[in-house]
Amino acid sequence: MRPVLAACLVLSLLAGTGAEELCGDPPAAPARSIAAPQLSPEERLSPHMPEALRCDACHAIAFQIEEQLHKAEGKMGKKVLSESDYTEVLERSCSKSWESYGVQELNGEKRLTGPGLLRQEPMSVAVTGGPWPGRLSKMCLGYMGEWGEAQIYEAHRRGGGTLRELLCHGEKGPCASGKAEGPAPPKALQNEL
Repeated sequence: MRPVLAACLVLSLLAGTGAEELCGDPPAAPARSIAAPQLSPEERLSPHMPEALRCDACHAIAFQIEEQLHKAEGKMGKKVLSESDYTEVLERSCSKSWESYGVQELNGEKRLTGPGLLRQEPMSVAVTGGPWPGRLSKMCLGYMGEWGEAQIYEAHRRGGGTLRELLCHGEKGPCASGKAEGPAPPKALQNEL
């Protein structure tokens, strides 16, 4: 056994990496290459969340609001926050740092990625930062304006996904099942009188 080991050592010193294969070292694993998602001009430059990512964005916003409200309720030792307390928490939720969110491509489809979102692929490249934090903050503030802090907090208090249902899956929500796929039909022009 010693002569074989000595021969392998000599071969590896003289021949370099080719001798390793002769001596029984396992072949190297093939290199994997994962490309970053290719973003359209709208996805790169628009100040608004692209339509295809609004459902994911809504779920991220609902998750962050829930997290912030649970944390505030726990700190105050109360089961119910006062109006001024929950208003402050909700405003802070929308202006928080959204830097951990970004976009990745899964099976040829772009998806938002970050805390509270499902369908994340660990072996993919996610593009975070850039326009995504501003878009999420803007959408969050839009929900505050549309629904109001009181209704949002009430939905949070009901639990069981009620807030997510209100913001994301309701009639006007970006995840509503009744929404038509593709672009909206053109609006009819009205005659001026």
